[in-house]
Amino acid sequence: MPRRALDNPLVPDLLGLLLEGDAHPHHLLAALKAGGEARATAAHRGTVYHTVTALAEAGWIAPLGREREGNRPERTVYTLTPEGRAELVRRLDAEIRDPRREFSRFLGAVARLGALGPRGAESALTERATRLGTRIAKDEKRLAEAHAQGVPRLFVIEAEYALTLARAEHDWLHGLVDEIRAGTLAWPTAKESA
Repeated sequence: MPRRALDNPLVPDLLGLLLEGDAHPHHLLAALKAGGEARATAAHRGTVYHTVTALAEAGWIAPLGREREGNRPERTVYTLTPEGRAELVRRLDAEIRDPRREFSRFLGAVARLGALGPRGAESALTERATRLGTRIAKDEKRLAEAHAQGVPRLFVIEAEYALTLARAEHDWLHGLVDEIRAGTLAWPTAKESA
């Protein structure tokens, strides 16, 4: 298996899921898809199965046996090995320590915001802020429900982080829209942008 399969960004997610409990690749795929937009985007059946094979070949996970549910085909259940746990800890530690810049599609679009013109930019940013506000409200409600059910904070800390980022973006969007409306955000003329 090529080493680059072990560089797949799903590796820490898969190892982390197996830290929580033994599972077969189909269960891992379902858990990734249920884990939110970022995970679901990268989680495809072929990618997950390919990565699981690479993890097993690296000795980071090991097959426990096969199980069958109803008429479904048999599936191999995997468990995390001590080497896999050590690799997960190493990767998580490195990710937490290194504040790398992460490039998002939104950041790429904002870099070319001027192409929309002031009215177009105002409209697009306002709509994004509205949609983001709706998502924030839903996420706040889900987080409050988790806290009310006694879910330990450590188990939902990533939800807190995501909410903090979403709130900061929401505030930034509103501030930028206010600048566009007030005319304090300089917009290049047609000649300047050519």
